[in-house]
Amino acid sequence: MGLHDSDKSFVGSLPQIYQSHLVPLIFEPYADDLAGRLSRRPPQRLLEVAAGTGAVTRTLASTLPAATSIVASDLNQPMLDQATAAGTSRPVEWRRADALDLPFEDGAFDVVVCQFGAMFFPDKAKAFSESRRVLRPGGTFLFTVWDRIEENEFADTVTATLAEQFPSDPPRFLARTPHGYTNTAIIQQDLAAGGFTAKPDIEAVPARSRAASPDIPAIGYCQGTPLRNEIEARGASLNETSAVVTEALARRYGRGAVEGMIQAIVVEVAR
Repeated sequence: MGLHDSDKSFVGSLPQIYQSHLVPLIFEPYADDLAGRLSRRPPQRLLEVAAGTGAVTRTLASTLPAATSIVASDLNQPMLDQATAAGTSRPVEWRRADALDLPFEDGAFDVVVCQFGAMFFPDKAKAFSESRRVLRPGGTFLFTVWDRIEENEFADTVTATLAEQFPSDPPRFLARTPHGYTNTAIIQQDLAAGGFTAKPDIEAVPARSRAASPDIPAIGYCQGTPLRNEIEARGASLNETSAVVTEALARRYGRGAVEGMIQAIVVEVAR
């Protein structure tokens, strides 16, 4: 499954819903994991690629020493606007930047991090080569991608429910893109094509996703991701579709607080 143009559209109210609903639901556990890994050997200069609304950025800023300089970049200006509005505990340099053409000098950083952005890169080997280029010799590239959608219960339920709602043309954004880059052999091939010669450390990391009610993951996925573009393209109401998904989640996980499994793949490779 290839990347669709609509998969990269993060505009309108999407960044706000992404931040309010999805960041606490699925991104914060892995932001903590990534920051914990780096806090054991804090870098002096860190670049974040595809920072989104700043879930990792905020955690890094509050976890790493003040001596660690942080540059956080993203291609989508609306996502950066939401990130800067949310703020960080200490100064961070925000930059609009394309991961495939980073506007930084060779060897400028000790660490490059990317949380759940690599799946969206149209040319992953090129993006990886750019991350390698801006790393100093011996620097570290650390990134996370989502594991198979079957290992991520809320996303799987949302996708199955929408397949029932739109049987002739089911929206497949979640399976196609966020959960579409799970083959570790392909990840290793792309890293090698990007110039990395060291063997990467690749680890599946499970966690739990929690929300106060089933409408939070329903709205988060249906309205806070490019899945909304596919729903609207089918002439459906976002609110009505979100309500159908809420009901499906409630039947499976309960009508009060809900909890489900999530799983990511964490990749670390030296330059």
